Amino acid sequence: MDGSKAPPRWLPFLVLGVGLLAISCGAILARFAQAHGLPSLTIATLRLGLAALLITPLALWQSGHTLRALTRQQGLLTVGAGFFLALHFATWITSLEYTSVASSTALVTTNLLWIGIASFVLFGDRPSRLMAVGIAISITGSGLIFWSDSRDSAPGSNPLLGNFLAVVGSWCFSAYLLIGRRLRASLPLPAYVWLAYGSAAIFLLLACQASGTPLTGYSNAAYVVALGLAIGPQLLGHSAYNWSLKHVSATFIAVVTLGEPVGSALLAWLFFGEAFALLQGIGFVLLLVGIYLAARGEGG
Repeated sequence: MDGSKAPPRWLPFLVLGVGLLAISCGAILARFAQAHGLPSLTIATLRLGLAALLITPLALWQSGHTLRALTRQQGLLTVGAGFFLALHFATWITSLEYTSVASSTALVTTNLLWIGIASFVLFGDRPSRLMAVGIAISITGSGLIFWSDSRDSAPGSNPLLGNFLAVVGSWCFSAYLLIGRRLRASLPLPAYVWLAYGSAAIFLLLACQASGTPLTGYSNAAYVVALGLAIGPQLLGHSAYNWSLKHVSATFIAVVTLGEPVGSALLAWLFFGEAFALLQGIGFVLLLVGIYLAARGEGG
């Protein structure tokens, strides 16, 4: 799957396109699962647990010797990556109960900004001028989304809570990326995916047990949607990004991920009739422009 022979030049771009389409369906499928009565924590658990089970034969066949030789450091990194990946999906999927798909996906994909800020605060890495401008524009866009949702929220909804949970999900995914990057450097893709998804699923199973959230007793349709989440956005989408990291720059992938909230918002408009308020739309555009500029600044 990782292979030493370089793929055709066009293949990584095709893989990224397919991955983007699959990931854009994630919020829509999560909403459908919620409509079928699945709690958000159950959705996150089934998404990662089923994905880990599906990848198990390939991981053991192709990387069994690597998995058996894991070092103590790799084990600790796995626990850390799994913990933050579990928190990411638990908070982000829950956010969809309270806010729009457009706001949730726009805010949860701000990873590059938080990684840039964390690198400055923790490691003293000064951002380029373009990245600093991008961060400022994105924070402005996020503020407009929060403000718009607080003014235009429907009775009974809680968009501020949903937006906050989406941002927390982005923080957790940023931590997962920072830890997982070190783990991925020494592991082939199937082994890395199996360890990350499997460890995250274990944390989510423990959370279900602690909170009394059931994993059984739902309709067949609910489980079909959960399986779709595992196969599409999780295995096909995220694994496509992970594979592409060896063939195109991380900056280019960061720019490609800007298509996720756009695709998700269009699908939400088609399936759920979710339209933009004016301020929300302006914030949405500013957020994407800011992330794009930050990605260009990181690449420079």
